[in-house]
Amino acid sequence: MLFHGGMTASGENTTSGGKLATASYDADVSPALTAFMRSGWADAPPVAVEPAEVAPYAAKRRRLVSSLFPDRAIVVGAGNLTVRSNDTHYPFRANSDFAWLTGCTLPEAVLVMTPDGGQHSATLFMRVSAPRGESEQFYRDRVHGTLWTGPRPRLDEVSSLLGIATRPLSELDVESLPSPRVDSAELGVALADLRLVKDDWEIAQLQLAADASARGFVDVVRSLRVAKTTSERWIEGTFWRRARVEGNDVGYGTIAAAGDHACILHWTRDDGPVRDGDLLLLDAGVEMNSLYTADVTRTLPISGRFSPAQRRVYDLVFAAQEAGIAAVRPGAGFRDYWRAAQTVLARGLVSWGILPPSATDLSGPDGDLHRRYTLHGTGHMLGLDVHDCALARSEKYHEGVLEPGHVLTVEPGLYFQTDDLTVPAELRGIGVRIEDDVVVTHDGCRNLTAALPRDADAVEAWMTDLLG
Repeated sequence: MLFHGGMTASGENTTSGGKLATASYDADVSPALTAFMRSGWADAPPVAVEPAEVAPYAAKRRRLVSSLFPDRAIVVGAGNLTVRSNDTHYPFRANSDFAWLTGCTLPEAVLVMTPDGGQHSATLFMRVSAPRGESEQFYRDRVHGTLWTGPRPRLDEVSSLLGIATRPLSELDVESLPSPRVDSAELGVALADLRLVKDDWEIAQLQLAADASARGFVDVVRSLRVAKTTSERWIEGTFWRRARVEGNDVGYGTIAAAGDHACILHWTRDDGPVRDGDLLLLDAGVEMNSLYTADVTRTLPISGRFSPAQRRVYDLVFAAQEAGIAAVRPGAGFRDYWRAAQTVLARGLVSWGILPPSATDLSGPDGDLHRRYTLHGTGHMLGLDVHDCALARSEKYHEGVLEPGHVLTVEPGLYFQTDDLTVPAELRGIGVRIEDDVVVTHDGCRNLTAALPRDADAVEAWMTDLLG
């Protein structure tokens, strides 16, 4: 890796080898067409650009990282397009650290921060559209050509929008990058530590993502009648449509798990039947154009009503989630809310006769027996990545203390496999997870996803209203 962000820089508006990104089946271009294509184009009109709301926040973030490495250069890339198949690419999604430092989501852009009197001067190098009168790229290059993939913003537009100096990517000389530079691994950890506490703008973006996701769940419930004639894919596609209309995409692969698929923690095949009498575990989140994502799970009775066995499991998971949310407050340990939720689950399983009484002591030799039925943790940090700040130091994250601005999920679950002989037959094949996104405040926490009902009675009433 040349620098943080997992990309290399190229000064050419071409693919590797200096050739235009054309396909083997493209027709040759005659001199007459070349001359014709280079003439007769109107000048692009000037565009008035107002500073983006994120610009001052991104500038403050750059100052924070600058203070950590006052004498070393910092280089962070957005990332490159990734090939999906032959000459087609996956939709581009910028490196989260790059987006956090710049507010920019353009592909192949590079942030260079050079030491300057105890601080840093920042420059954003970005690919620009080739002038129509000077190059064949704009109509022949399938990857970078304006007529193929659209115009790129101008340097002055981006500079005005984001409040940062801009230069063409062609002027970035990889061999002449400033040194000494911060090592990519060291920088990744430092940025993860800094990103743990969200600023006001980030929290507002996460609230937008939560609200859009709630509307996606409404869409899904209203589509259940059609889903029952097709498959889980209808549910996945229904939520994806909301994500694309209101944001950039889904923040992760949607889990639309009906029936016993709900017992598979990351079921993303989404190709099973949707049947009355079963539960639907839907784990889905909208990613906004800013790249901040929600992460929400609701377990819904497809018919609109829980069976007695389903409600029994659901109520225990709900009680565990209530305990977990109540434990989220400033000054509490990150693991405190995990322990609060897991204790409720363990005690419930003991009361049902599934586990021995010793399992209620989470610190004892049988303290993790309940994990046979729950496996995953109670939650994680949330932000630009669905599992945010994964590189942060343990003492700042898993072993750390919650503080205002932390945003995390609270998501206990129980999963009873169809072939698990340690549980009563009526519980086998039932999987339940309830997940909400909460922000730590000065006196507790606020549920960003509270628009969606959680307790069983409220879920049934909500579904009845939507299904008509």
